[in-house]
Amino acid sequence: MRNSLTFAPILLNKKKNINDPLYGFLTLPYDILFDLIEHPYFQRLRRIRQLGMSHLVFPGANHTRFHHALGALFLMNEALKNLLSKGVEISEEEAEGACIAILLHDIGHGPFSHTLEHTIVKGVHHEDISLAMMESLNREFKGKLSIAIQIFQDTYSKKFLHQLVSSQLDMDRLDYLRRDSFYTGVSEGVVSSDRIIKMLHVKDDNLVVEEKGIYSIEKFIIARRLMYWQVYLHKTVVAAEELLLKILERAKELAGQGQELFCTPAFHFFLYNEAGRQDNVLSDKELEMFSLLDDNDIMSSIKVWMNHPDPVLSTLCYKMIHRQLPKIQVQKSAFTKEQVKEEQEKVAKRLNVPLDEIHYFVYTGKLENNAYDSSTRGIGLLLKSGEVIDIAEASDNYNLNALKQSVRKHFLCSYK
Repeated sequence: MRNSLTFAPILLNKKKNINDPLYGFLTLPYDILFDLIEHPYFQRLRRIRQLGMSHLVFPGANHTRFHHALGALFLMNEALKNLLSKGVEISEEEAEGACIAILLHDIGHGPFSHTLEHTIVKGVHHEDISLAMMESLNREFKGKLSIAIQIFQDTYSKKFLHQLVSSQLDMDRLDYLRRDSFYTGVSEGVVSSDRIIKMLHVKDDNLVVEEKGIYSIEKFIIARRLMYWQVYLHKTVVAAEELLLKILERAKELAGQGQELFCTPAFHFFLYNEAGRQDNVLSDKELEMFSLLDDNDIMSSIKVWMNHPDPVLSTLCYKMIHRQLPKIQVQKSAFTKEQVKEEQEKVAKRLNVPLDEIHYFVYTGKLENNAYDSSTRGIGLLLKSGEVIDIAEASDNYNLNALKQSVRKHFLCSYK
């Protein structure tokens, strides 16, 4: 019997056209991309929401990591064609490798994307899981992903190829800003990805932007900041995601006590095992089970847990399913212990919850927004003189320097 995770497409015509709501028809430039898209690892991304619990605030935000990966692939292909037209040396194998790297860059995301990162698999970043999956695929595809993996890990000789995949101005960010803006209806995230790509160039093996593209880059950075506060860190989205985290925390606690909870086999594996503890990597078994895990596993369990005898778990699950989210206060300064204790006592009395379990209903946390980080490798602006300077130094937009600073806020969630 064939392993459910192996797949060998036999179609001869693999240069398919895919209709995307943002870019129109996307054509796959290399046959191997079709094979990778058809693989169960990648098809799982159809069942992973791009924006976690944001659909509870923005009803249209039901797009998936599958959408985003295909969009980023389209932008990568456009960027490579632009750089080639400007005389940048990129071989066919390197172009294919860059396309594979961007297509698979998010393949390691777990259920609800960033929401449950480090919760289901502790201590392992989704990029590490992406790498593990790419290495597994490389074995299956007999070494055809080797250059892509080097580009993804930034070990390939041409550094600008990695920067197209992961940097302050990469195809990942260009796509998710436009895509998330489109599906949420938040227009502040609209960026001119086509113009930005036309302005890209390479100088001393680094990806740079031609001087005339400065205003498009300014808008890109500002759009990213606005999208974080209006979508990704929207206070009600945060409240929903924190509720989901509390549900998983309680389920994990009950599982640790030996209570048997309803869940799918893949979810059961991670709920009852401490995956990822050893060397912060997944074993072959853990990777196999992770590749079967998606949003449906979590939500199916939560629906059933509404009737669980544990009052904390059942109450939290009921509130999630029926969108009864905790109220959230956001402020610049941290909430004092006295403020938190006072709120906990009020809610404990109101909901008849023991004080040793009130942390499931009243809790604090931090939000952080860093729109532009030039401390490692910022966005280089290529002047007409040939000199390259950081975009923040060249810009006459005083807000841009301010955006280099990380902004932190504090929140308090509770049930009124």
